[in-house]
Amino acid sequence: MNWAEISLEGHEQLLTLPLGEIKGQCCQTIYAQAYYSFEGIPYAKPPLGELRFKAPQPVEPWTGVKDCTQCASKPLQKNSRIGKVEGSEDCLYLNVYTKQLKSEQPLPVIVFIYGGAFYQGEATRNVYGPDYFMNEQVVLVTLNYRLCSLGFLSLADPALQVPGNAALKDQILALKWVRQYIAHFNGDPNNVTLFGESAGAACVHSLMLSEQTRDLLQRVVLMSGCALNFWVNMPQTDMAYRLAKFHGYNGENIDADVLCFLQQLEPDKLVQHSLLNEEERQKLYMFPFGPIVEPYISEDCVLPKRPFELLKSTWSNRMPLIIGANSFEGLYMYQRLKMFPQIMQMLLNYPERILPEDAKSAYTPEQWQEMGEKLLKLFFSPKQPSDRSMYKFLDIYGYKLFCHDIHRCILARLAYANASTYLYRFDFDSPDFNLYRAKYCGLDQVRGVAHADDLSYTFFSNDSWKVSTDSAEYKIIRRLIGIIAAFAKNSDPNCSEIKPIVWMPLEDANPNLALNISYDLSIMELPESAKLNALDELFALKEQLY
Repeated sequence: MNWAEISLEGHEQLLTLPLGEIKGQCCQTIYAQAYYSFEGIPYAKPPLGELRFKAPQPVEPWTGVKDCTQCASKPLQKNSRIGKVEGSEDCLYLNVYTKQLKSEQPLPVIVFIYGGAFYQGEATRNVYGPDYFMNEQVVLVTLNYRLCSLGFLSLADPALQVPGNAALKDQILALKWVRQYIAHFNGDPNNVTLFGESAGAACVHSLMLSEQTRDLLQRVVLMSGCALNFWVNMPQTDMAYRLAKFHGYNGENIDADVLCFLQQLEPDKLVQHSLLNEEERQKLYMFPFGPIVEPYISEDCVLPKRPFELLKSTWSNRMPLIIGANSFEGLYMYQRLKMFPQIMQMLLNYPERILPEDAKSAYTPEQWQEMGEKLLKLFFSPKQPSDRSMYKFLDIYGYKLFCHDIHRCILARLAYANASTYLYRFDFDSPDFNLYRAKYCGLDQVRGVAHADDLSYTFFSNDSWKVSTDSAEYKIIRRLIGIIAAFAKNSDPNCSEIKPIVWMPLEDANPNLALNISYDLSIMELPESAKLNALDELFALKEQLY
């Protein structure tokens, strides 16, 4: 512990970048570890006016000292809990937290991309405080990117320069900023680990598949998401036109006219809408805007093809990867099934709706019901399905929304990558510190490790509290942070926090061999393997699997 640094807590810290001077501050974690904080640093021009929906532009130099002692506003978004629009359209800012500003060797850099279903999220201390990471000799970067239509609206007319994926281009520009300036924070620009969770992981995987990020990162961590998840791969649609019509546009579906209307619309309206039709809802499409295959090739095109088609030849097959999920991802849907139990009856009546969309193309519509019934038996065996078996239905959603597509990603890595792939399963079921389960399930007495519960142990948030250093929860915090930090330092996740366990990369012979992170650590075959393998069999053609 560096008491000299701790005594400076709250003091200002000035740094001079080629862009201009910034003012940060010396801080202390909840466990009395000293670090330096620089928050709300602009990495792009404000994406306003004619820049709305378009690729971000690099930030211009400034004069004077820019105050970077607090996080910028969250990106403009609709709060799904209270229905209120929050945040700002001017949102392209990042935060840098560094353990030391000077050391013999520059520190490894960890860049985090938040999740939130592409329509909500924020890089603020309220949700993603750096306290746990600042126990390690690393630099942590968190960043805002545009959400909903502002980040993902797409128009087919090349003259308009709105092909989509502006949010992914925000993230790429932030990575270029890191490459150019992170050395001023004692970070190593040639040692960057990118990690994301849920939709953030889907973004990170999309960036792995893009030529735009070649040489901007050295390794990746994907938590509970990937670019293969069906909710990422919505087909190209007329969402821009639907959005304009929703807010009063009466013209034809002409891209230039639609863009003109939307660029003049009040910002709040761009994140307030209901655009999915009944057919799309039945297919479980969850949101209208997200990463897409861009309709034409431009200089900054991120996804020229579907992720499935990029897996074989992507440059990132030479980059090490940690990937995994939580043991009961489907709890994410708890409130929805509780409020709308008719969904369960619908699945019983129309079992074909639980089939992965990609698998349907391998069968005739007449076969869909038979295959759906087989899946129901797989999840409910030996009992018959009933509308009272909510946890079984939640398990189905876990596989459909997250687990099986992560498994497909792993199979692709084993087939095509020449770098290490490490698989984990997060199964730590704390009675009160799995903070996301509490959000999904409210006051109901529910156990299980829900989607995003691992974030409770990687970031300190407004919902967190300082757990005792002799608690099981603290041990899990140290394990997760130790794994990520070790991986960021040398591409190997083995660290003192998981000894005597030795975590080996996956091999073709067993693609389901994972580090199981629970009260105890173990190397084990995924308990979900039988269901994953059965889902694999739905894909009649091998090339449809990955």
